[in-house]
Amino acid sequence: MNTQLWQNIGAIADDESLMKRLSRYVARLVKAKDDPTLMTKEELYAKIEKAEEDYRQGKTFAMLPGESYADFRKRIGR
Repeated sequence: MNTQLWQNIGAIADDESLMKRLSRYVARLVKAKDDPTLMTKEELYAKIEKAEEDYRQGKTFAMLPGESYADFRKRIGR
């Protein structure tokens, strides 16, 4: 894999515009790697299934009349 990557980079190394595009893309990949909110499709589906199960079991929260969102989050511990 590493060899193939370097061969591909070598193939475009003389084209400044392609190298700039590659650089921007790599920067986005690095940012994405550090993003704790990113998850796989399977992880997302698992979270949705858990939320649906919690809802079916009545494990829900509701905001009180006049309650701010910040106060609601504090009350439920999030």
